[in-house]
Amino acid sequence: MNGLDEDNSESEEELDTKLDLSNLTEYELKIADDVVASDDIPVSFEDIGGLEDIIEELKESVIYPLTMPHLYASSSSLLSAPSGVLLYGPPGCGKTMLAKALAHESGACFINLHISTVTEKWYGDSNKLVNAVFSLARKLQPAIVFIDEIDAVLGQRRSGEHEASGMVKAEFMTQWDGLTSANSHGTPQRICVLGATNRINDIDEAILRRMPKKFAVPLPSTHQRRGILKLILNDTKIDKDHFDLDYVVRVTAGMSGSDLKDACRDAVMTPVREYIRQKKAEGSLRAGVDARQVRGIRTSDFFSTKGNIHQMRESQTTALVNDLEEDEEDERRVESELDTSSERSRDDYHETVNAS
Repeated sequence: MNGLDEDNSESEEELDTKLDLSNLTEYELKIADDVVASDDIPVSFEDIGGLEDIIEELKESVIYPLTMPHLYASSSSLLSAPSGVLLYGPPGCGKTMLAKALAHESGACFINLHISTVTEKWYGDSNKLVNAVFSLARKLQPAIVFIDEIDAVLGQRRSGEHEASGMVKAEFMTQWDGLTSANSHGTPQRICVLGATNRINDIDEAILRRMPKKFAVPLPSTHQRRGILKLILNDTKIDKDHFDLDYVVRVTAGMSGSDLKDACRDAVMTPVREYIRQKKAEGSLRAGVDARQVRGIRTSDFFSTKGNIHQMRESQTTALVNDLEEDEEDERRVESELDTSSERSRDDYHETVNAS
């Protein structure tokens, strides 16, 4: 972590000072359970492979305005940190890791907001908890309010939606609009709402408007998969004579970062499994084992166990085909409803003409 990050990192003592329990309301105390100090987040940008472009843009558009507001405010009022940032893309591509690394590198207090935290059985309490999220963030700023699977909390509003759910969304948007306002000294508030989702189309349009910075986190490309694999296998013993990284990169096309980590974990387990079976056969397993005798991983280890790369890709292909079939079925249903509606409209028109 560089000098700028060290200067802005919050120690646990500083966080405790900010979280003066005597100055917190009943509802802010509940939200305080979700507050995480930046030093307690064990993820940095160096732990994320293949997303260098997104990381650099996050630094320029979020971290620097949060940590150096005087520099940006002196140039233009438009250069303040965005009130909302959205990370979207397929599951397992690093959205949550990016959010954690963003909080860690910026030194901001991290409010990891859970759905259960703002859900209360008593009427009106959920609204007060939402209000407490933002009032607490103002006391702890610079702060990042992170909502994972934001589509489940702030999804599209519908006519048949429960009144309490609609009120929570309205309260959230009302409080959110106040984030860009300055304090009594004219300094913009340093609070950012960070959301992650793999269903961006399910998020309410009014919420999307409040998140001007949107970053797509797609499945890794060939270059990105190579970087991810190198990062994952960095401290792993490798049999260099029998390991072809380029081949593994090619055959893992279409896999997410999470899938790659699972594949590497299975591959690393193969040499250990072989060593244990060998010791069992020799009857010397209980006599002791030597980790140095375990061979390094080979290319073949990625294909020698259940749940290997080929099986993972087959399951992904099956899931993709099922999704496409469901989409086609939905399109046919919508077209059928539109045709039925058009026929009814024509019939109504002819009846009106004949009646006149």
